[in-house]
Amino acid sequence: MNALPDDDFVRDLLKRALDEDLGRGGDVTSHAIFAAGQCAEAAILAKEAGVLSGAWLIAPLYAMVDPAVAVESCAEDGNRLARGSCIARIRGPVRGILAGERVILNFLQRMSGIATATAALVAAVSHTDAVILDTRKTTPTLRPLERRAVRDGGGRNHRFGLYDMVLIKDTHVRASGGVANAIRAVRRSLGCPAPVAIEAEVQSYEEFLEALAEKPDRIMLDNMSCEQMGRCVDHARATGSSIELEASGNVSLETVAAIAETGVGFISSGAITHSAKALDIHLKII
Repeated sequence: MNALPDDDFVRDLLKRALDEDLGRGGDVTSHAIFAAGQCAEAAILAKEAGVLSGAWLIAPLYAMVDPAVAVESCAEDGNRLARGSCIARIRGPVRGILAGERVILNFLQRMSGIATATAALVAAVSHTDAVILDTRKTTPTLRPLERRAVRDGGGRNHRFGLYDMVLIKDTHVRASGGVANAIRAVRRSLGCPAPVAIEAEVQSYEEFLEALAEKPDRIMLDNMSCEQMGRCVDHARATGSSIELEASGNVSLETVAAIAETGVGFISSGAITHSAKALDIHLKII
């Protein structure tokens, strides 16, 4: 579940991003002001504190814009940034530096925002054994980058897509006549043991007991109160169950510590990708 974006994916993504910004005419402003051989030095700086992600894209992006632009890294992904921290220094033709400016800043701000949001949740549950997970609530086509940003923030990845793990959601449960029916149908179809992990979502203590009896690999306690989750954890421990328990729904910086203290092993948050605030980062000619 932790595969890195492959080279072909990255090249295609960067090309499409640059094409979107430069179009057929290129940077008409910079071409009008600067001569082709005019050089400059710039720094990419954090304007606020946070956790860095996306720095690995700077060099390949500028290599596509202008191979004469040199990139010197000042920080690595996963590093904590203070306000004013240098992320990278860039030297070379000023036209090339400015042509790639907005594209690389967009990537850095988005990914660093996700890493920063993830790190905040990870810190809030650090007194427990709970692991922060992402979800599939990602920007279409950017999931590999956003999942990497979650890892840079200290979180871990859930399933990548619909194909690499069975996750029986409430919609499956309702349409199949119950969570036990859904788990049994999966096992009839995929065999036992199944080639992928099986997780079942439940929304009440009664559903939890029903799912527990079927022994999936993991049970997701969805939108339950902390009291309900604690009851499920206590029952699982009392019966000696080794089934993993995951909490989901209404996870925020204000609630995550209390959720972790129920004893669940995993807490999944869609907000760290779908609602992360971009980290303020800029490029400055020096």
